[in-house]
Amino acid sequence: MPSFRPHPGPAATVPSQPAAPDAVPAADPASAGTQPWAGHAKGSPAYGKILAGLAFAGVATFAQLYSTQAVLPILASDLQVTAAEAALTISLATVGLAVTVLPWSFLADRIGRVRAMTWGISAATVLGLLVPLASSFPMLLGLRMLEGMALGGIPAIAIAYLNEEVNKAHAALAAGSYVAGTTLGGLAGRLVAGPVGELWGWRAAALAVSVLATVAAVLFLVLVPQARGFTAAAASGFRGALRTLAGHGRNPRLLALYIQAFLLMGGFVAVYNYLGFRLSGEPFSLPATAISLIFLAYLSGTVSARWSAGLTLRFGRRKVLLAGTALMVAGLALTLTQLLPLILLGLLVFTGGFFAAHSIGAGWTGVIATTGRAQAASLYNLAYYLGSSIIGWAGGLVFQSLGWTALALTVIGLGCTTAVITAVVHPAPANPVRGMPAAAA
Repeated sequence: MPSFRPHPGPAATVPSQPAAPDAVPAADPASAGTQPWAGHAKGSPAYGKILAGLAFAGVATFAQLYSTQAVLPILASDLQVTAAEAALTISLATVGLAVTVLPWSFLADRIGRVRAMTWGISAATVLGLLVPLASSFPMLLGLRMLEGMALGGIPAIAIAYLNEEVNKAHAALAAGSYVAGTTLGGLAGRLVAGPVGELWGWRAAALAVSVLATVAAVLFLVLVPQARGFTAAAASGFRGALRTLAGHGRNPRLLALYIQAFLLMGGFVAVYNYLGFRLSGEPFSLPATAISLIFLAYLSGTVSARWSAGLTLRFGRRKVLLAGTALMVAGLALTLTQLLPLILLGLLVFTGGFFAAHSIGAGWTGVIATTGRAQAASLYNLAYYLGSSIIGWAGGLVFQSLGWTALALTVIGLGCTTAVITAVVHPAPANPVRGMPAAAA
């Protein structure tokens, strides 16, 4: 689901020593050691290629990561498993991603962002093409987990790559554009899977999504520019890595963002995992193709992710994040009715609020973390996908035992908890300056 930034701090410099494998020399070699790399400005050809390339990476990543979500009822019926067991095809993929975001970030610090993303997306594409061939449910789960582990190389690195390559004045907009691209990727995979799955089964649906992801991966490899702002990190050893991570874990403002990512993403995935089961049953009895259309609600996230980035310039990150969380709660409350139009409207509001909050939270990590930004972003992704895995699966136990109302109220409680933590840990700035994004805001 997967992909998100204001000024990340001092710009990286282009080193005077030989460049990293995916770096290119500065325009003026004589001054390469002293002139900072300002980043590609909005409107430049390279800026457009970065956004387009990462958008296709988002399609390849999040179409594959959630490829079974639109056909979970079909998969559960075909393999004779429960709703919660079917949802493991999502949860284990996101577990695989979660446990590899940190290793991928450390690898990217050494070999370069572009090379690491290339390795990850290529491996995931191959594994995705093997998923439809799984001969048993345990084999399917194993392949899905491996696929998620390969996909960890994209969200773990994409934001760090954006911060290094895009001019700081446009980094927030670029991050919002990347998140918007990830929503389109997730939407594309689900819209393809639903109709294909209804006609030919979940295996054909998985194959169709994998072919789509392969095309997107190739476009990513063709479009993404070589890095200019990357400086290879020196090998600091395992202890150095632990010190960096521990420092982030002791920062209460970063910790609050990680909790937000865990709770909100977990609730978001739980809603989308089990709403299809609700709509396929009485009194709605919708077919798989119609259920797959609920994922069109992701378009509201595409809009809100970009819109929220602009709103931070006027109101600050804290207010926009809280507003996004409030929209999630309000939208989910509408799904408690038995009226399908209100349920769909609520899903639109819920989805838009989630992606607004997510894009602010993900981008804020790089502002708060003055060092080890790639690791700070990776910890955010770790919490984000662990939430998807754990709460996304556990929500099925609530749904199976107590029904939709209990699940919706549980997710509403997660949203309210997140809002309280955000309000307390990120106090409102004393004298906010309009038009200027500040880390404290």
